[in-house]
Amino acid sequence: PLVVVLHGCTQTAAGYDHGAGWSQLADRHGFALLYPEQQRANNPNLCFNWFVPEDIRRDSGEALSIAQMVGTVIEAQGLDRRRVFITGLSAGGAMTSVMLATYPELFAGGAIVAGLPFGCATSIPEAFDRMRGQGLPAERDLEAKVRSASSHQGPWPTLSLWHGTADQTVAHANMDAIIAQWRGLHGLQRVTPEKNAIGLHSQRVWRDEAGVPKIEAFSVEGMGHGTPLSGADDIGASGAFMLEARISSTRHIARFWQLTGTGSELSLPTNVEKLRSEATPERVGGEPSTPTSQVRASATGVGKVIEDALRAAGLMR
Repeated sequence: PLVVVLHGCTQTAAGYDHGAGWSQLADRHGFALLYPEQQRANNPNLCFNWFVPEDIRRDSGEALSIAQMVGTVIEAQGLDRRRVFITGLSAGGAMTSVMLATYPELFAGGAIVAGLPFGCATSIPEAFDRMRGQGLPAERDLEAKVRSASSHQGPWPTLSLWHGTADQTVAHANMDAIIAQWRGLHGLQRVTPEKNAIGLHSQRVWRDEAGVPKIEAFSVEGMGHGTPLSGADDIGASGAFMLEARISSTRHIARFWQLTGTGSELSLPTNVEKLRSEATPERVGGEPSTPTSQVRASATGVGKVIEDALRAAGLMR
């Protein structure tokens, strides 16, 4: 399997990986990681440009660049095309919405942390309004934006959504807007969500007729803007926008995607073998007009193979 991870504003790929702990899980459970990384030439705050029209269309701009990275890595390493997932925080979460809408055939699932729905803004002023929860489109319009973003007719990627109830940067209303955007695509308009309490936090789950969860949404009680982590866990590290919440979103998302075997990843195992590999993500350069990427894989020698493939595809110098 492959997991694509998109960092938030002001962050780097390596910094987000250190905080969220994805590489640690990848080493233990044998999946590959791809970290596209924004450049200051594209956005001075290192935000993915989720609100710029030419960057959020299929076969254009940053959306195309990320899709090309995904395709190149899958082919270079012989990864499972049926098990490709994408996640991101904040602007990376909003760009995850973009990728799921414009290239839905690439992904089996997505996880959006403190993000926004696809196509809700087309300028910087609109972006700030939507972040405040103002002017969000109606449910029918939101769904139509995804349907018109590609010729895809389904099946659609599953969704895991995470948002702090005290987020003052991206309003919690954006998570409900994402649910509204995707519920109709999965045929879940009339489905009453299952509701669960996990500590102080609440989870809603929308299942299809076969009982398969298609959308889940976590409201993380009292958390501000960031990725929820558990201090009792042995992966990740708290810091700026990497927030102690007594629940590990990284662990749960990996479990939701069936990447980590049986059992609940919401409960920390009492005896986990320490990570032995000391390999670090390899930095990969790129043309100024596209995000760079970092590739992380647990197999020996994979980095060189992927570097060669990225060079051949013109995605790396």
